[in-house]
Amino acid sequence: MKGHTDSVTSVAFSPDGQKLASGSEDNTVRLWDVQSGQRLVTLKGHSRMVGEVAFSPDGALLASGSLDGTVRLWSVQSGQNLATFHNHWLIADVQVWSVTFSPDGKLLASSGEDGVIRLWDVHSHRQVTSLLRHTAVGSGVAFSPDGKLLATSGADSTVLLWGVPGA
Repeated sequence: MKGHTDSVTSVAFSPDGQKLASGSEDNTVRLWDVQSGQRLVTLKGHSRMVGEVAFSPDGALLASGSLDGTVRLWSVQSGQNLATFHNHWLIADVQVWSVTFSPDGKLLASSGEDGVIRLWDVHSHRQVTSLLRHTAVGSGVAFSPDGKLLATSGADSTVLLWGVPGA
């Protein structure tokens, strides 16, 4: 699967295994057909490197996090940018390190270089909450299978567990 013009930084399979998303230092996300290896679409909009990609549980949405400090939400079917979440740009060059959907697909979690973990409502495109920050880069986010807990990791050598609001 060739087409990016710079290093590929992340990959994710769609839940049905039919598509693969790749993020790159060329500021794009590409969707690929797994069986044929053909590029389906190139998603443009980030102004800096795309560091993380994640599919929603139903495979209809794709989230991408970037060095430009934004998280973008894309329609997998149309390739349209449905929303851009901007709150990881509180300091210059804040990398969004991780993005993940809740098991029910209603929430999107993101972590960034600012150490703040943010939860976004996928349907309203609004921030639900920001969780107390790690004292260093927040590098990972993962929901528990029941969606009631969120685990976060940080460069401060900690793993934190959070109750998910409304879960």
